[in-house]
Amino acid sequence: MRTDMTIDHVSTLASAADFYSVRFVDERTDDHQVRNDVAQPVRRVRDRGAMLTAWRGAGAGYAATPDLSAAGLQAALDIATRRAGSSTRLSLVDHRHAARPSQSGVYESPGTTTALPTRPEWLARLAHECAAARIDARIVERIASVQVTESDQILITSDGVRIEQRFRFVMPQFTVVAHADGDTQVRTLGGDYGTIAQGGVEILGHFDFDGAGDRLSREALMLLAAPNCPSGARDLLLMPDQMMLQIHESIGHPLELDRILGDERNFAGSSFVKPAFFGTYRYGSSLLNVTFDPALPGEAAAYAFDDDGAAARKHYLIRDGVLERALGGTLSQQRAGLAGVANSRASSWNRPPIDRMANLNIEPGASSLDEMIAGIERGILMRTNTSWSIDDHRNKFQFGCEFGQLIENGQLSQVVRQPGYRGISATFWQSLAAVGNEDTRGVFGTAMCGKGEPMQIVRVGHASPACVFSDVDVFGGTR
Repeated sequence: MRTDMTIDHVSTLASAADFYSVRFVDERTDDHQVRNDVAQPVRRVRDRGAMLTAWRGAGAGYAATPDLSAAGLQAALDIATRRAGSSTRLSLVDHRHAARPSQSGVYESPGTTTALPTRPEWLARLAHECAAARIDARIVERIASVQVTESDQILITSDGVRIEQRFRFVMPQFTVVAHADGDTQVRTLGGDYGTIAQGGVEILGHFDFDGAGDRLSREALMLLAAPNCPSGARDLLLMPDQMMLQIHESIGHPLELDRILGDERNFAGSSFVKPAFFGTYRYGSSLLNVTFDPALPGEAAAYAFDDDGAAARKHYLIRDGVLERALGGTLSQQRAGLAGVANSRASSWNRPPIDRMANLNIEPGASSLDEMIAGIERGILMRTNTSWSIDDHRNKFQFGCEFGQLIENGQLSQVVRQPGYRGISATFWQSLAAVGNEDTRGVFGTAMCGKGEPMQIVRVGHASPACVFSDVDVFGGTR
């Protein structure tokens, strides 16, 4: 693994703890952007440090430091050890019996050995696409950007486990703004944060970045001329870039085990899901199959081990509509007595791991896109999220999209603007009437999933086919 983090000092550490670990993170981000044909100033960020975790008796303690010298690491370990001893009487898990990392390993994002374009090459590519969006005087803003983040992470434990993981995240974005007669319409490439994946320059092709300028500009102009989305009950065909948010908000967050146990209640709310639901609760129709899959190549949250060192593998969370498993890491599993997954994740070196979404996907079904459209008598297709709202039990929700198109008698018809829909998580998924096949699947994600106190922002992946829901409450915004 290519890193200049000083890790040799770990061998000199000493502690009265029963177990301790050191998790190093070295993350570098480069932002490239062209706005209205003008290259924007370069933005480069580097952040590195280490989290020291100690278990002593029943308690656990954490301390983080940017000082990677032997003295700096030892000082942090001493603090973590003292905190572990002090927390014994307050601990919700007896760490004397908690599972520890048991195997070493290595993970690398796809394509990390291949070279990326230089900054001039990135800017030339962005400028080309930005210029291609200048098709009409009503296109008043065009922004093309790509963010590249490389992150080296090493976890070393006091009993000899060493896990090295190297990630490269590429996030291309494109925004077009059209304005005429006092009205403004926006079209984006997958929403504000939906286009992120692991890999190299090929990620731009994955998200159809080439050609996006002309395509999105034409769609923005169509929206300027389109009528408002009608209101009422309709069948709803959601495309993968909107399914991403639907999965995230109404399946992902409700299934986080620490949230179910009440840990987020004072900050971001709890969940309508109860511990007794697992194994029996019908979350959706029999067509709904949801997996935690950290091994899907290139998806934003692919990894081999979580940040507590648990080996990660694919699990069904919902199978044939029935809830089977929670999004809970090793410590939450022991606390709740429920099956979970390897999803203890931290946003950086200065945060301890908590239960997080990772790659949370809907498995493909059997229907083609044409078949799903043909099967809808009165419906609407929606794509690309633009707004969201959900209650503090992750149950009642309302989402808005950038682009809508009516479906009448099995055929796509008029484009409509400002489409939105609302529902209740506990019943919405039971209205799932058709699941698209592999050809309809899109792999999206977000770089901005927030949770915890203090706040942690992590990257999450969501792969989904297009899906049809019956009799959904659809509405339009104001013109």
